[in-house]
Amino acid sequence: MPQSIPSSVPGAPPLAGPCIAPYVGRFAPSPSGALHFGSLVAAVGSFLDARAHGGRWLLRIEDVDTPRTVPGAAEGILATLERFGFEWDGTIVRQSERGEAYAAALERLRAAGLAYPCACTRRELADQPLARDGSRRYPGTCRDGLPPGRTGRAWRVRAEGVVRFCDAVQGEQQIDLAADAGDYVVKRADGLFAYQLAVVVDDAEAGVTHVVRGADLLDSTARQIHLLGLLGHPVPAYAHLPLATNAAGEKLSKQTLARAIDAHPPQAALLAALRFLGHNPPDMPAAAPLAETWAWAQAHWSLAAVPRRRQAVADGFF
Repeated sequence: MPQSIPSSVPGAPPLAGPCIAPYVGRFAPSPSGALHFGSLVAAVGSFLDARAHGGRWLLRIEDVDTPRTVPGAAEGILATLERFGFEWDGTIVRQSERGEAYAAALERLRAAGLAYPCACTRRELADQPLARDGSRRYPGTCRDGLPPGRTGRAWRVRAEGVVRFCDAVQGEQQIDLAADAGDYVVKRADGLFAYQLAVVVDDAEAGVTHVVRGADLLDSTARQIHLLGLLGHPVPAYAHLPLATNAAGEKLSKQTLARAIDAHPPQAALLAALRFLGHNPPDMPAAAPLAETWAWAQAHWSLAAVPRRRQAVADGFF
Protein backbone atom coordinates (compact mmCIF):
# COMPACT_ATOMS: atom_id res chain seq x y z
CA MET A 1 0.00 0.00 0.00
CA PRO A 2 1.40 3.48 -0.79
CA GLN A 3 2.55 5.50 2.20
CA SER A 4 0.28 8.45 3.02
CA ILE A 5 2.14 11.73 2.61
CA PRO A 6 0.88 14.50 4.89
CA SER A 7 1.90 18.14 4.60
CA SER A 8 3.92 19.93 7.22
CA VAL A 9 2.08 20.79 10.39
CA PRO A 10 3.35 22.85 13.35
CA GLY A 11 5.56 20.77 15.61
CA ALA A 12 5.64 17.77 13.28
CA PRO A 13 8.84 15.68 13.12
CA PRO A 14 10.54 14.88 9.81
CA LEU A 15 8.63 12.20 7.94
CA ALA A 16 10.10 8.73 7.68
CA GLY A 17 10.77 7.10 4.33
CA PRO A 18 8.04 5.20 2.47
CA CYS A 19 9.20 1.74 3.55
CA ILE A 20 7.57 0.76 6.81
CA ALA A 21 8.23 -2.70 8.29
CA PRO A 22 6.90 -4.77 9.79
CA TYR A 23 3.27 -4.21 8.81
CA VAL A 24 0.86 -3.65 11.72
CA GLY A 25 -2.84 -3.28 10.98
CA ARG A 26 -5.90 -3.18 13.19
CA PHE A 27 -9.68 -3.45 13.36
CA ALA A 28 -11.44 -1.19 15.83
CA PRO A 29 -15.22 -1.73 16.14
CA SER A 30 -17.42 0.35 18.42
CA PRO A 31 -19.64 -1.74 20.74
CA SER A 32 -22.78 0.26 20.03
CA GLY A 33 -24.50 -2.82 18.64
CA ALA A 34 -23.92 -6.06 16.75
CA LEU A 35 -21.59 -6.29 13.76
CA HIS A 36 -23.38 -5.67 10.46
CA PHE A 37 -22.27 -6.18 6.86
CA GLY A 38 -20.43 -2.84 6.73
CA SER A 39 -18.40 -3.86 9.78
CA LEU A 40 -17.62 -7.20 8.15
CA VAL A 41 -16.34 -5.45 5.02
CA ALA A 42 -13.96 -3.30 7.09
CA ALA A 43 -12.80 -6.31 9.10
CA VAL A 44 -12.19 -8.42 5.99
CA GLY A 45 -10.28 -5.65 4.20
CA SER A 46 -8.04 -4.78 7.14
CA PHE A 47 -7.41 -8.43 8.04
CA LEU A 48 -6.53 -9.52 4.51
CA ASP A 49 -4.27 -6.55 3.86
CA ALA A 50 -2.33 -7.32 7.04
CA ARG A 51 -2.02 -11.02 6.28
CA ALA A 52 -1.14 -10.43 2.62
CA HIS A 53 1.83 -8.36 3.82
CA GLY A 54 2.86 -10.93 6.43
CA GLY A 55 1.84 -8.48 9.11
CA ARG A 56 0.07 -8.42 12.45
CA TRP A 57 -3.64 -7.67 12.85
CA LEU A 58 -4.66 -6.10 16.15
CA LEU A 59 -8.11 -5.79 17.66
CA ARG A 60 -9.30 -2.75 19.61
CA ILE A 61 -12.72 -2.12 21.14
CA GLU A 62 -13.47 1.58 20.66
CA ASP A 63 -15.68 2.16 23.70
CA VAL A 64 -14.34 5.59 24.65
CA ASP A 65 -17.85 6.98 24.05
CA THR A 66 -19.34 5.14 27.01
CA PRO A 67 -22.93 6.50 26.68
CA ARG A 68 -23.17 4.77 23.26
CA THR A 69 -21.82 1.45 24.52
CA VAL A 70 -24.41 -1.34 24.57
CA PRO A 71 -23.92 -3.88 27.39
CA GLY A 72 -22.72 -7.19 26.00
CA ALA A 73 -22.01 -5.78 22.51
CA ALA A 74 -18.23 -6.12 22.81
CA GLU A 75 -18.52 -9.78 23.76
CA GLY A 76 -20.94 -10.32 20.88
CA ILE A 77 -18.51 -8.72 18.44
CA LEU A 78 -15.67 -10.98 19.58
CA ALA A 79 -17.87 -14.07 19.28
CA THR A 80 -18.93 -13.06 15.76
CA LEU A 81 -15.35 -12.49 14.64
CA GLU A 82 -14.37 -15.93 15.96
CA ARG A 83 -17.38 -17.53 14.24
CA PHE A 84 -16.28 -15.99 10.93
CA GLY A 85 -12.75 -17.32 11.31
CA PHE A 86 -10.84 -14.13 12.15
CA GLU A 87 -7.65 -14.52 14.17
CA TRP A 88 -6.04 -11.50 15.80
CA ASP A 89 -2.62 -10.93 17.31
CA GLY A 90 -1.79 -9.74 20.81
CA THR A 91 -4.07 -8.56 23.59
CA ILE A 92 -7.39 -6.89 22.86
CA VAL A 93 -7.27 -3.18 23.75
CA ARG A 94 -10.29 -1.42 25.23
CA GLN A 95 -10.39 2.36 25.07
CA SER A 96 -12.47 2.58 28.23
CA GLU A 97 -9.38 1.37 30.12
CA ARG A 98 -6.96 3.90 28.61
CA GLY A 99 -7.96 7.20 30.14
CA GLU A 100 -4.51 7.83 31.64
CA ALA A 101 -2.83 7.58 28.24
CA TYR A 102 -5.31 10.05 26.72
CA ALA A 103 -4.91 12.43 29.65
CA ALA A 104 -1.12 12.38 29.24
CA ALA A 105 -1.43 13.22 25.54
CA LEU A 106 -3.81 16.10 26.28
CA GLU A 107 -1.41 17.44 28.90
CA ARG A 108 1.39 17.45 26.33
CA LEU A 109 -0.78 19.43 23.94
CA ARG A 110 -1.86 21.83 26.65
CA ALA A 111 1.68 22.40 27.94
CA ALA A 112 2.86 23.19 24.42
CA GLY A 113 0.08 25.73 23.92
CA LEU A 114 -1.57 23.60 21.26
CA ALA A 115 -4.82 22.96 23.15
CA TYR A 116 -7.10 25.37 25.01
CA PRO A 117 -10.32 25.27 27.07
CA CYS A 118 -13.58 26.09 25.28
CA ALA A 119 -16.83 27.31 26.85
CA CYS A 120 -19.05 27.00 23.77
CA THR A 121 -22.17 24.85 23.86
CA ARG A 122 -23.71 22.89 21.00
CA ARG A 123 -26.60 25.35 20.91
CA GLU A 124 -24.19 28.25 20.46
CA LEU A 125 -22.58 26.50 17.48
CA ALA A 126 -25.79 25.26 15.88
CA ASP A 127 -25.79 27.96 13.19
CA GLN A 128 -22.19 27.43 12.09
CA PRO A 129 -21.48 25.90 8.65
CA LEU A 130 -21.01 22.16 8.43
CA ALA A 131 -17.56 20.63 8.14
CA ARG A 132 -16.88 17.78 5.70
CA ASP A 133 -17.72 15.15 8.33
CA GLY A 134 -21.02 16.77 9.28
CA SER A 135 -19.81 18.45 12.48
CA ARG A 136 -20.13 22.21 12.99
CA ARG A 137 -17.13 24.29 11.93
CA TYR A 138 -15.70 26.05 14.97
CA PRO A 139 -15.49 29.87 14.62
CA GLY A 140 -12.65 30.29 17.12
CA THR A 141 -14.70 31.93 19.87
CA CYS A 142 -12.44 30.79 22.74
CA ARG A 143 -9.18 30.52 20.80
CA ASP A 144 -7.61 33.59 22.38
CA GLY A 145 -9.09 33.09 25.83
CA LEU A 146 -12.40 32.37 27.50
CA PRO A 147 -15.04 35.09 27.24
CA PRO A 148 -15.58 37.03 30.51
CA GLY A 149 -17.58 35.07 33.05
CA ARG A 150 -17.37 31.79 31.09
CA THR A 151 -15.80 28.51 32.25
CA GLY A 152 -14.09 26.00 30.02
CA ARG A 153 -16.22 22.94 29.26
CA ALA A 154 -14.23 21.12 26.57
CA TRP A 155 -10.67 21.18 25.22
CA ARG A 156 -9.86 22.00 21.61
CA VAL A 157 -6.70 21.72 19.51
CA ARG A 158 -5.57 24.60 17.32
CA ALA A 159 -6.13 23.42 13.76
CA GLU A 160 -3.73 25.04 11.30
CA GLY A 161 -2.25 24.11 7.96
CA VAL A 162 -3.17 22.05 4.94
CA VAL A 163 -2.94 18.27 5.18
CA ARG A 164 -2.31 16.28 2.03
CA PHE A 165 -2.15 12.50 1.86
CA CYS A 166 -2.57 9.74 -0.69
CA ASP A 167 -5.23 7.24 0.25
CA ALA A 168 -4.61 3.81 -1.28
CA VAL A 169 -8.27 3.52 -2.34
CA GLN A 170 -9.69 7.03 -2.48
CA GLY A 171 -6.64 8.73 -4.01
CA GLU A 172 -5.14 12.15 -3.33
CA GLN A 173 -6.71 14.11 -0.47
CA GLN A 174 -6.18 17.75 0.54
CA ILE A 175 -7.83 19.36 3.57
CA ASP A 176 -7.41 22.89 4.89
CA LEU A 177 -7.89 22.27 8.62
CA ALA A 178 -8.89 25.80 9.60
CA ALA A 179 -11.28 26.29 6.68
CA ASP A 180 -12.88 22.87 6.87
CA ALA A 181 -13.49 22.18 10.55
CA GLY A 182 -11.62 24.74 12.62
CA ASP A 183 -10.21 23.92 16.04
CA TYR A 184 -11.53 20.50 17.02
CA VAL A 185 -12.46 18.89 20.34
CA VAL A 186 -10.07 16.42 22.01
CA LYS A 187 -11.86 16.29 25.37
CA ARG A 188 -15.60 16.70 25.51
CA ALA A 189 -17.72 18.79 27.84
CA ASP A 190 -18.97 15.61 29.53
CA GLY A 191 -15.40 14.74 30.54
CA LEU A 192 -14.91 11.97 27.96
CA PHE A 193 -11.95 12.03 25.60
CA ALA A 194 -12.86 12.53 21.96
CA TYR A 195 -12.49 9.85 19.31
CA GLN A 196 -9.86 11.84 17.40
CA LEU A 197 -7.44 11.90 20.32
CA ALA A 198 -8.11 8.34 21.48
CA VAL A 199 -7.55 6.73 18.09
CA VAL A 200 -4.31 8.63 17.50
CA VAL A 201 -2.88 7.70 20.90
CA ASP A 202 -3.93 4.05 20.51
CA ASP A 203 -2.56 3.66 16.97
CA ALA A 204 0.75 5.27 17.92
CA GLU A 205 1.24 3.17 21.04
CA ALA A 206 0.41 -0.04 19.14
CA GLY A 207 2.84 0.83 16.34
CA VAL A 208 0.10 0.70 13.69
CA THR A 209 1.63 1.27 10.25
CA HIS A 210 -1.45 0.79 8.05
CA VAL A 211 -5.05 1.83 8.70
CA VAL A 212 -7.63 0.08 6.50
CA ARG A 213 -11.17 1.12 7.40
CA GLY A 214 -14.47 2.42 5.99
CA ALA A 215 -14.72 5.61 3.96
CA ASP A 216 -17.05 7.13 6.57
CA LEU A 217 -13.85 7.95 8.48
CA LEU A 218 -12.00 9.50 5.55
CA ASP A 219 -12.99 13.02 6.60
CA SER A 220 -11.54 12.46 10.09
CA THR A 221 -8.14 11.44 8.77
CA ALA A 222 -6.68 14.94 8.31
CA ARG A 223 -7.29 15.77 11.97
CA GLN A 224 -5.70 12.50 13.01
CA ILE A 225 -2.64 13.18 10.85
CA HIS A 226 -2.48 16.66 12.36
CA LEU A 227 -2.59 15.27 15.90
CA LEU A 228 0.03 12.64 15.12
CA GLY A 229 2.35 15.39 13.99
CA LEU A 230 1.73 17.55 17.06
CA LEU A 231 2.44 14.56 19.33
CA GLY A 232 5.55 13.55 17.38
CA HIS A 233 4.27 10.20 16.12
CA PRO A 234 4.81 8.66 12.66
CA VAL A 235 1.90 8.73 10.23
CA PRO A 236 0.50 5.38 9.02
CA ALA A 237 -0.59 4.61 5.47
CA TYR A 238 -4.35 4.86 4.91
CA ALA A 239 -6.87 2.98 2.79
CA HIS A 240 -10.55 3.84 3.10
CA LEU A 241 -12.81 1.12 1.74
CA PRO A 242 -16.19 1.83 0.11
CA LEU A 243 -18.93 2.30 2.67
CA ALA A 244 -21.73 -0.26 2.64
CA THR A 245 -25.13 1.44 2.47
CA ASN A 246 -28.80 0.54 2.24
CA ALA A 247 -30.94 1.27 -0.83
CA ALA A 248 -31.48 4.85 0.36
CA GLY A 249 -27.73 5.47 0.45
CA GLU A 250 -27.59 5.47 4.24
CA LYS A 251 -24.63 3.93 6.04
CA LEU A 252 -25.45 0.55 7.55
CA SER A 253 -25.66 1.11 11.28
CA LYS A 254 -27.77 0.53 14.34
CA GLN A 255 -29.57 3.82 13.58
CA THR A 256 -30.57 2.61 10.11
CA LEU A 257 -31.69 -0.75 11.54
CA ALA A 258 -28.98 -2.74 9.76
CA ARG A 259 -29.34 -6.46 10.35
CA ALA A 260 -26.69 -8.18 12.44
CA ILE A 261 -24.24 -10.13 10.29
CA ASP A 262 -24.97 -13.18 12.47
CA ALA A 263 -28.35 -13.31 10.74
CA HIS A 264 -26.54 -14.53 7.60
CA PRO A 265 -24.64 -17.80 7.00
CA PRO A 266 -20.91 -17.03 7.51
CA GLN A 267 -19.82 -18.52 4.18
CA ALA A 268 -22.34 -16.49 2.17
CA ALA A 269 -21.57 -13.27 4.05
CA LEU A 270 -17.81 -13.68 3.69
CA LEU A 271 -18.10 -14.30 -0.06
CA ALA A 272 -20.38 -11.27 -0.40
CA ALA A 273 -17.87 -9.08 1.47
CA LEU A 274 -15.08 -10.19 -0.86
CA ARG A 275 -17.21 -9.40 -3.91
CA PHE A 276 -18.17 -6.03 -2.44
CA LEU A 277 -14.42 -5.34 -2.22
CA GLY A 278 -13.92 -6.06 -5.91
CA HIS A 279 -12.71 -9.65 -5.68
CA ASN A 280 -14.17 -12.67 -7.47
CA PRO A 281 -14.01 -15.70 -5.21
CA PRO A 282 -15.35 -19.02 -6.44
CA ASP A 283 -18.73 -20.11 -5.16
CA MET A 284 -18.43 -22.27 -2.08
CA PRO A 285 -21.04 -24.65 -0.66
CA ALA A 286 -22.60 -23.33 2.52
CA ALA A 287 -21.11 -26.28 4.41
CA ALA A 288 -17.59 -25.81 3.03
CA PRO A 289 -14.94 -24.95 5.64
CA LEU A 290 -14.45 -21.21 6.03
CA ALA A 291 -10.72 -21.89 6.00
CA GLU A 292 -10.94 -22.65 2.28
CA THR A 293 -12.46 -19.25 1.54
CA TRP A 294 -9.91 -17.50 3.74
CA ALA A 295 -7.07 -19.34 2.01
CA TRP A 296 -8.35 -18.19 -1.40
CA ALA A 297 -8.82 -14.63 -0.13
CA GLN A 298 -5.32 -14.36 1.32
CA ALA A 299 -3.78 -15.72 -1.87
CA HIS A 300 -5.71 -13.30 -4.12
CA TRP A 301 -6.08 -10.16 -1.98
CA SER A 302 -5.20 -6.85 -3.65
CA LEU A 303 -6.12 -3.31 -2.65
CA ALA A 304 -5.84 -2.43 -6.33
CA ALA A 305 -8.99 -4.48 -6.95
CA VAL A 306 -11.10 -2.49 -4.47
CA PRO A 307 -13.53 -0.13 -6.26
CA ARG A 308 -12.43 3.53 -6.16
CA ARG A 309 -15.65 4.91 -4.72
CA ARG A 310 -16.87 6.24 -1.39
CA GLN A 311 -19.92 3.98 -1.02
CA ALA A 312 -21.99 1.22 -2.59
CA VAL A 313 -25.29 -0.51 -1.84
CA ALA A 314 -24.94 -3.79 0.05
CA ASP A 315 -27.67 -5.74 -1.71
CA GLY A 316 -29.34 -8.30 0.54
CA PHE A 317 -27.55 -7.21 3.72
CA PHE A 318 -29.70 -4.41 5.15
